[in-house]
Parts: sequence; C-alpha cells; structure tokens
Amino acid sequence: MQARSEHTRQALVHATAELIADGRLSDAGLVNICRRAGVSRGALYHHFASTTALTAAVYEEARARVEALTEEAFAGPAADAPKRFLFALGEAMRTEKVVRAGMQLAADGSAGPPRLRDDLLAAVHERVTEAQKESEEPAGDLADLAVVMAAGIETLGHTDPGWWDGEITQRLWRLLRPLFDRDRPPGRGGERRI
Repeated sequence: MQARSEHTRQALVHATAELIADGRLSDAGLVNICRRAGVSRGALYHHFASTTALTAAVYEEARARVEALTEEAFAGPAADAPKRFLFALGEAMRTEKVVRAGMQLAADGSAGPPRLRDDLLAAVHERVTEAQKESEEPAGDLADLAVVMAAGIETLGHTDPGWWDGEITQRLWRLLRPLFDRDRPPGRGGERRI
C-alpha cells in the first residue's frame, strides 16, 4: 500500500513537472495535473494540500538534483569543474523534466523570484570563486564568466534544445579552458611542466 501511495505521489510530481517543463506554470492546473498523472482530484489532495504545494514539491526534487550535480561537478580538479558543471547542467536540462521545470520555480512553488535558477547561478559563482583563488585571473571574473555560460546554456536551450547538447559545451569549453587554467602550458594533454 505504501509503495502505491509513493507511486501516486511521484506520478503527480512528474506530471506537474512535465506540464511546467513543456509549457508554463499556468499549465499546471488541477485538471491538467490529474489528467496527466492519471489520478483523481482526491488523490492529489490526499498527497498535497494544493497545486501550489505540489509545485513546491517539484522545486524541492529539482533542487536536490541540481545540488547533487553541482557537488559532483566541483568535487574533481578545479580547472575542469566549470566544464563538468556545464555538461551536467545541459544534460539535466535536456533529459530531466523535473530539473527543467524546477529551474523556473521558487521554493514556495510560485514563479519566483528568487527561482532555483537564481540560487544555482549564485552557487556556481561561489564555487568557481573558491576554486579559482590561486589563478592568475581574478577569481570573480572567472566566476562571472562561468555564471554567464551556465545562464546562457540554460536560457537558450528553452527555445533551441540544441544548446543543451554536450557538443556545444565542448566547443565553448575549448575556448574558455585556457582562462580557467593559466598555469597549464599549451600542448598535448595539457600536462604541467615542472
């Protein structure tokens, strides 16, 4: 019984995310959500006090996923962290409707501000600033560049999902990489010389 209840709850969250990701927040109304999830209004109200509470649940699920992506991207070598993050963000925006929907929401389930997108960009700025403290470039400038890249990829992908493709990130990163690792000499593999 508990598994069925959790399945219904997840169906509601994912149906709401799909409606928001594929349209607008206003598309995630009671009738549309229930129809998309294949549940009754009573089932929705059993799990959530309102559609606003349901959209807040979408936000929370997206926030947890985005935080995990960010943690994973910034866990490795600092110079490549922005690249790992941009790849992960593009892939999540391309394939995960909960993330795509959640980026448009505030913590209370409204259209914000501040939205998850705003919180994510602030976190990226902070992470890149911290990771680039030893760089020749001012860390704040590199952080600003990483934020502009993340915001651009996220925003442009809504009108042309090709921006969420890893090939675009790879091409752009080839141009940006030298800025994020000034200590690494040019050449094959970018090995450091001692």
